[in-house]
Amino acid sequence: MRVALDELADLGLAQGIRQSLVYGADAAVWRAARADAAVATLRRRALRRAGAASAAEGGPAEAIPYPAMRLPDRQTSRRRIIELAAIERAEHLSMNPTQVLTVEDLAVGAPMDIAALRRGVRMRSLGRPPADGDRSAGHAIEFGRHGGEYRETPRLPHKLMIFDRRVALLSVDALDPDRGVWEIVDRAAVESLVTLFVRHWSDATDPRRNGVPGIVLTSREKAVVALLAEGHTDATAAQHLGMSIRSVTYTLRGLMDRLGVQNRFQLGLALGALHAATPPGLSTSEETGEGEE
Repeated sequence: MRVALDELADLGLAQGIRQSLVYGADAAVWRAARADAAVATLRRRALRRAGAASAAEGGPAEAIPYPAMRLPDRQTSRRRIIELAAIERAEHLSMNPTQVLTVEDLAVGAPMDIAALRRGVRMRSLGRPPADGDRSAGHAIEFGRHGGEYRETPRLPHKLMIFDRRVALLSVDALDPDRGVWEIVDRAAVESLVTLFVRHWSDATDPRRNGVPGIVLTSREKAVVALLAEGHTDATAAQHLGMSIRSVTYTLRGLMDRLGVQNRFQLGLALGALHAATPPGLSTSEETGEGEE
């Protein structure tokens, strides 16, 4: 708090006022600038810093054009969602506090979800328990049948979509889609939003499993886990599967995030406890317990 107040004071957005009746070096009340003026000032500083950081890392040719920009309305936002969904290849994270999805909403979003799942994109969707009038039951069944993961939680802070952990769309107003979204490409900001999503995901429950979060491995995850269980390194597993080492590491990190574990040993224990993976060499009779005396 001290650092934050000093920073605001340096920018002229807060002023410490000493009080004679209060003792101690830190005794003061603070007078703040108007909220809109403070936001505008901080936003300008963030843009300057992002531009400077990009120029320092890669020069003008590699600098990103913006760390964030606002898409002003529902139609513009939908067009951008369609563009990003079409090039998505690894992972899609979504958080939607809306409790009533209309036929119009599903007509736009449902086909994109199923198309992404068929391409092998891992999809995790967070929602609130649906209210009367919701029309998403049919899509939820289809979503789960194709390997999509869904959990519910009573409270969600924002409507959020994250595409391949590179671009995030954050609602300006979760209750009013006509106000548009923020498109965020700044790496640190996107990583923070991923962390926010994972925290809510870990606390949420899967309504299809009586409130117990479950896990369904994609074909890529199954292949990576099976090879590592056989003793492959990340490099040899990547070579065997025809993918990059980074993709193998990314797949494992995603699994650890989903299960809330910190390392690969814990990941192996969790997958075994959920019967989501079978250790190599374990026969069907050993796995089921048949043939025991």
